[in-house]
Amino acid sequence: MILKIVKYPEPVLSQPGEPVTEFDDKLRQFVADMFETMYAAQGIGLAAPQVAVSKRVTVIDLSMGKDPAQKLVLVNPEIIARDGKQYEEEGCLSFPEIREKIQRAFKVSIRAQDERGKWFEMDGEELLSRAFQHEIDHLDGVLFLTRMSPLKRDLNLRKIRKMQREGTW
Repeated sequence: MILKIVKYPEPVLSQPGEPVTEFDDKLRQFVADMFETMYAAQGIGLAAPQVAVSKRVTVIDLSMGKDPAQKLVLVNPEIIARDGKQYEEEGCLSFPEIREKIQRAFKVSIRAQDERGKWFEMDGEELLSRAFQHEIDHLDGVLFLTRMSPLKRDLNLRKIRKMQREGTW
């Protein structure tokens, strides 16, 4: 089932997600719905707060559905190490039409649970590292808007307000 992706300034986007404690069929269905929603929106990552669910769950697939082996489910994830820097363009499904260069770590190591509750660790570089950081930020209530320079943030907030006035946001 395709879920509704909420847009900024929806309050749930700025709140830290609650840890997941029940790893049941309901969670697995929610994860499946998140993948379906992300693919329909042509994204590579989606966090539960983006579909108005304040839980620490995110899905990532850099192949956009083309390679099932690349599907990642991160439940209660945390970044345990960061290394290097990269400065690349990012977008966000909760900020349609907004793309900006954001500085992130080049490589991160994460620790998370899968949809059955099993803990694992994983490293990511370049785009995967960026996706890990972007989605975990969502789970912490941090928006990519806050990672922009003050000038870019102000310009984008003005753009959003204009689109809201025009009814296109």
